[in-house]
Amino acid sequence: MNSEHTLNPNGGVCSRREVEEPASGSQLLERILSTDNVHKAWKRVRANNGAPGVDGVTVYEFPDAFRERWSEIRSNILEGNYTPSPVQRVEIPKPDGRRRLLGIPIVLDRVIQQAIAQVMNPIFDPDFSESSCGFRPGRSAHDGVRQVQKFIGQGYRVAVDMDLSKFFDTVNHDILMSRVSRRINDKRVLRLIGKYLRAGAIDKGRLQATRNGVPQGGPLSPLLANILLDDFDKELEKRGHRFVRYADDSVPRRHERVRITRCSLAAQKMREGPSKPPYRRRLQTTVSCVGQEPGW
Repeated sequence: MNSEHTLNPNGGVCSRREVEEPASGSQLLERILSTDNVHKAWKRVRANNGAPGVDGVTVYEFPDAFRERWSEIRSNILEGNYTPSPVQRVEIPKPDGRRRLLGIPIVLDRVIQQAIAQVMNPIFDPDFSESSCGFRPGRSAHDGVRQVQKFIGQGYRVAVDMDLSKFFDTVNHDILMSRVSRRINDKRVLRLIGKYLRAGAIDKGRLQATRNGVPQGGPLSPLLANILLDDFDKELEKRGHRFVRYADDSVPRRHERVRITRCSLAAQKMREGPSKPPYRRRLQTTVSCVGQEPGW
């Protein structure tokens, strides 16, 4: 087992072996719902503010509304009886004129999701690709830009812009949960994540089922996306590509134009998957050449 050292979000430094151990036990949910972890999650949600969910409770109203109920809610989660609320469907404009669908959880569910993400991040993040820069501790879009600049300095002059079309809206839940269960053995945690994926969405006053997708707007969604797309990163690495991925956007680079074909095939493989129809529905990839001699 690799003994690579990683930062512990609760403070200090711990080895990769140390952060992997909870995944093999059955007490992961207790760690997620520990007082310190939940308090930290609440502070993060409070700092992010954000709009209220379907219950109308704001971040400022949340402590008074839920402080007395938390003990009961925690017990329900531990016993498997907690049911997350549907997300509030919101549309925001994108620069290209299209609209992005967001799913805003209620504040309570944002706190619980944030608590889950805080415990799961140290389990998964150390094994993510160095070329993955989005929604990871200590990484940002600026790191991706610097990495692209480094590739340009090494002589890589051809870029392929790959957009995983409607990725967050089309994620297959079964495939995602199979990836999560590679490292998470606490069945209660897996069931809770599954409940969040299937919680539904309120759109214009009507409840819609969420049979596919990971709603953008919840604290847990970015980690789940990176877990699923890690296979994509590993496939590009296996093919020898230099690339940068930020969430569902990726920019592989190559020395020669002819090499674009290999990158296109890698994207096609991810779109089609291992001959499983749900995998084909999950990823629809657009591949386009954006120029072989940029003027930078």
